[in-house]
Amino acid sequence: MNRDEAIEHVEAMLATVEDETMPVPVRELWVYGDVALGLDPVERLDVYVTKDILLRGDDGSASERFERSHGVKGVGKTVRAEWADEYPEHLRANDSGHAAPEQCLAAHLLPEDAAVHLEVCNSSFEDNVTQRLEGAMTRDAYEQILDPRGVCLWVEGQRSDEALRKLRESELAFPTLPAALEMLGLDSEDSQEAADAVESYRKRQEGTTVRGDVV
Repeated sequence: MNRDEAIEHVEAMLATVEDETMPVPVRELWVYGDVALGLDPVERLDVYVTKDILLRGDDGSASERFERSHGVKGVGKTVRAEWADEYPEHLRANDSGHAAPEQCLAAHLLPEDAAVHLEVCNSSFEDNVTQRLEGAMTRDAYEQILDPRGVCLWVEGQRSDEALRKLRESELAFPTLPAALEMLGLDSEDSQEAADAVESYRKRQEGTTVRGDVV
């Protein structure tokens, strides 16, 4: 997509998070990768959302109701019942038939059939970058590394208009991916191998993709 279209998608997501009920509480919204680097066109739009886990659900009535009507379990426990009542068209389940917060967020936030990747985690972007890097090094699975070159646009109910302006005007400066990974502790040879693995993995993805993590 061209850069203007990508920024429009980002602004629409911000407005949705600010103005509409979400399936789970959202604490942060970041963009990273191509759009953060100022590239045009943007090969894939990468978005990161930090969510809270619902700790107190309802009495089970919503779960039973949506299991009967939509075949989806766990409404009111893993996603908000009031959200499901308001946006039943965005309700999504995992393979076991339970409401999947990351899939519900993707259905609600992302444009249809666009080259967008959504990462959803209960941990902040910066913390998860470190966690994912450590895990990738341990398992020798560099393609699972989270690109650390990100921009925080929304946190704890507050939008950063300045960060959005800099994103829109391509004013943000970031190192290359190998250099960014070296800053996180990889040596130069491993950082280049890891960066190549990340880019190769990205290029194999098509359409809308979603990943949910719990750290």
